[in-house]
Amino acid sequence: MVTLSACGSSGSTSGSGGDSKTVTLVSHDSWAVSKSVLADFEKQSGYTVKVLKDGDAGQAVNKAILTKDNPQGDVLFGVDNTLLSRALDNGLFQPYRPKGYDMVVHRYRADEAGHRVTPIDSGDICVNYDKKYFADHKLTPPATFDDLIKPEYKNLLVTENASTSSPGLGFLLGTAAKYGDGGTSRSGEAESGGGWQDYWKKLKANGVKVVDGWEQAYNEEFSGSAGGRKAGGERPLVVSYASSPPVEVVYAKPRPKTAPTGVAYGTCFQQVEYAGLLSNAGNSKGGKALLDFLLSEKFQQDMPLNMFVYPVRETAEVPAEFAKYGPQAKDPETMAPDRIAAHRDQWVKSWTSLVLK
Repeated sequence: MVTLSACGSSGSTSGSGGDSKTVTLVSHDSWAVSKSVLADFEKQSGYTVKVLKDGDAGQAVNKAILTKDNPQGDVLFGVDNTLLSRALDNGLFQPYRPKGYDMVVHRYRADEAGHRVTPIDSGDICVNYDKKYFADHKLTPPATFDDLIKPEYKNLLVTENASTSSPGLGFLLGTAAKYGDGGTSRSGEAESGGGWQDYWKKLKANGVKVVDGWEQAYNEEFSGSAGGRKAGGERPLVVSYASSPPVEVVYAKPRPKTAPTGVAYGTCFQQVEYAGLLSNAGNSKGGKALLDFLLSEKFQQDMPLNMFVYPVRETAEVPAEFAKYGPQAKDPETMAPDRIAAHRDQWVKSWTSLVLK
């Protein structure tokens, strides 16, 4: 996903300040919508939408938990399947089944008994590569997790911190889905026995670089993105999304015929993002209207070329250039939410001990 300017004002708010004409959306930094689409919603609903961005998805969810008794807004967008159980266990959301829910693709649904969250988009967390770098160095780009630990790719990969970043956590979970759990001690130290822990030891030995969030990794460290080239990024491999290459085409002037970045489809982990009505929302009625809007066909079809994710609504069509340059992974790694819930915190603790210390 790409960070774009939000439509609607942003800033520090407490709930909706009792203003029934204002509804506040709390999101990660990548929230974006076309001005005309948002304007239509505001005109038809009578609500003014304020957007408060709270960093990476992991940071946004953590902050929402800390402020749940006096939330910053009415709706939280951007909690994904890697963080869902944490949000639900902490009582972040109140039940609401938005209009159009029957149109949501079944495999993306969650918490159907409680309807505390609504699927909004899907995507694949994958390693992206800088095509020019690999062509210049006459090196074949990596295609799988196994490739990333080979000596020819030493010091080339940058990823995000699994404890603070949604794609960073998704990449960790992808390796756990691929290699299994080798086991951890009570202190969080990896025990012998292989699994993802062994893999990450090899990845660390092969020079993986870890930064706090996606924005820094993709737009500063990665040599293949427009932002990274401008910032002097030196890493030709980055953990991002299968839908990132269209960004480098759609926003380039002039547009290139092919995307300058590629995707290692053997490194993908499926991500689904949800939105929910915050438990202590100051404007619950406005929040419900906003959730209806997020699931509407108009918003779902507007979303791909703004947030570079796929819609979850069956009837939503994907723009041709998005489908061409950012096709979904055909066989991404997946993990059941209950398994994520059971192991996530311990795995993150073990990962931190292995990789950051």
